[in-house]
Amino acid sequence: MSHTAEARIACVVLLALLACSAEQEPQLNTLSASEEAAGWKLLFDGATFEGWRGLGRDSIPEGHWIIEGGSIRKVASGAVPTAPDGQPLEGGDIMTVDSYRDFELALEWKVSPGGNSGIKYNVSEAMSTASPPTYAALGFEYQILDDERHPDARVGPNRTASALYDLVPPGPGKRLRPVGTYNEARIIFRGTHGEHWLNGVKVLEFELGDAAFDSAFAVSKYQPIEGFAAKRTGHIVLQDHGDDVWFHNIKIRELAP
Repeated sequence: MSHTAEARIACVVLLALLACSAEQEPQLNTLSASEEAAGWKLLFDGATFEGWRGLGRDSIPEGHWIIEGGSIRKVASGAVPTAPDGQPLEGGDIMTVDSYRDFELALEWKVSPGGNSGIKYNVSEAMSTASPPTYAALGFEYQILDDERHPDARVGPNRTASALYDLVPPGPGKRLRPVGTYNEARIIFRGTHGEHWLNGVKVLEFELGDAAFDSAFAVSKYQPIEGFAAKRTGHIVLQDHGDDVWFHNIKIRELAP
């Protein structure tokens, strides 16, 4: 076989391998045919904030939330540009325009070293804005955290990554990926039943109104808030906790009660 023929064969093989790799590489912010058939809908198109706004606002908090490389990024508050008059731009949580009652939510997230954030659900905007801080959501929170570096993790396991914040800790099957890499989160909230998943593993479940939940709620920071634990049709919220955090592949499907 001539060197020319060998080179052509090698080129064909290389192109085939590259094509195969491209086919296998998951595409960001898209749905497969099977996901569409199962009722999934994208909450983020990868390019715009369509379907989102600031909690208590008509728009996204300027400078604090940007789209970067197909992901929603919360820019660390210390890195946000100042207004023309030199004053710091005010941040705050962002939420879906639409609200949901019984659903399965999936997304991927990564956090900066020492970072803290959260995914909130069952959120009433009216309840959240009724008392300060005005632009911070009140709702159940899937905790996002650098467990090794952030001090909140040392307060208790119900404040570590994937916990139902300050209420239910994740179980021993939790497998958190290293900081700087994306983790897969899944939240199921149907009727009074809730589940948190991390990287394909169910790490906790809870039942509103049962003895275990009521006991946890009674000693939580939320106990004084009237109506906090009531089931509602609420918004999905991405938290501004002042640290760098990224989100993509955000999708939801509504479930029968």
